[in-house]
Amino acid sequence: MSHINNTSVTKQHPSPTRRAPTPGKATILAIGKALPRQLVPQDRLVEGYFRDTRCDDLAIKEKLERLCKTTTVKTRYTVMSKEILEKYPELATEGSPTIKQRLEIANPAVVEMAKEASLVCLKEWGRPAEDITHIVYVSSSEIRLPGGDLYLASELRLRNDVGRVMLYFLGCYGGVTGLRVAKDIAENNPGSRVLLTTSETTILGFRPPSKDRPYDLVGAALFGDGAAAVIIGSNPILGKEFPFMELNYAIQQFLPGTHNVIDGRLSEEGINFKLGRDLPQKIEDNIEEFCKKLIAKTGLKEYNDLFWAVHPGGPAILNRLESTLNLKNWKLECSRRALMDFGNVSSNTIFYVMEYMREELKKENGEEWGLALAFGPGITFEGILLRSL
Repeated sequence: MSHINNTSVTKQHPSPTRRAPTPGKATILAIGKALPRQLVPQDRLVEGYFRDTRCDDLAIKEKLERLCKTTTVKTRYTVMSKEILEKYPELATEGSPTIKQRLEIANPAVVEMAKEASLVCLKEWGRPAEDITHIVYVSSSEIRLPGGDLYLASELRLRNDVGRVMLYFLGCYGGVTGLRVAKDIAENNPGSRVLLTTSETTILGFRPPSKDRPYDLVGAALFGDGAAAVIIGSNPILGKEFPFMELNYAIQQFLPGTHNVIDGRLSEEGINFKLGRDLPQKIEDNIEEFCKKLIAKTGLKEYNDLFWAVHPGGPAILNRLESTLNLKNWKLECSRRALMDFGNVSSNTIFYVMEYMREELKKENGEEWGLALAFGPGITFEGILLRSL
């Protein structure tokens, strides 16, 4: 697929770690990302979206314009393009049964983006693809058997006995779930090297705006497409592998009785989402106890002594977390920057945050301990205690 943007990936040069990894603990050995070439500046989104969907409802247009400003997003990348809409005009027609067409676009697109992100990651790692022993594949954007994990393993020419795990339809917390699963594999299979990939596109949810579906406008104003990849392994080989972050401890938790707050349903028209207005409040009410469980192992009491890699589901969630935990205003800078540059890219976004965080932690007096957090359907909390190396 010719529209993958490789130039979006920051080239890294391996550098020695400042801190020794804990023996047996999983570490991140390399990271990469890939983005579609279709760049959508936020200040041009509304005109293009209403033109493409042939909508002339001024009230809806004004509402979307307001939403676009409040999201703080500046740019996003999308698989959707003029060429796709010319080939599949029914995607912009209200009520059209188009799930078949959407999957014809999405299935190969997410694998191609995952492949490109993985190639960048493998190049940074510096070892051959044949040394990958396991693959964890995360996506909420494709549906087929066999799944994208097999297609990706074949495209990358991984060995045919590579252990594969596929995580589908987890939504925004999928990236951190993938890290937790990869951590367990790496720590329980000595010598293993796990390729974790995430890849998402909004093709399944693209549709004309409607006053009956206000949630669609939030998606149009906030979400983007892309892919990410990391390689996870324990006991890195001195001089050959250069870990930059340790996955020290991981937990997951769901909030009972909140399964309808984030609701996604697949239909003949694609996927429909509903987001409850109380989502930020639910996260605010429960986040501190969750964080306390993660940091208990460090002996730290002050949240500002940690670095924070938080999935930027939206500015309201980041603002509530910052206020609840009394974080200094720069503590969530990497999350806000990723949201501004890419939008909410679902499971991928945590890795865009971590890529920015890697650069910040190279500075003098960078914190040793930090948290990776993500939230999604359930309501589910995923968290990992990180250690900067």
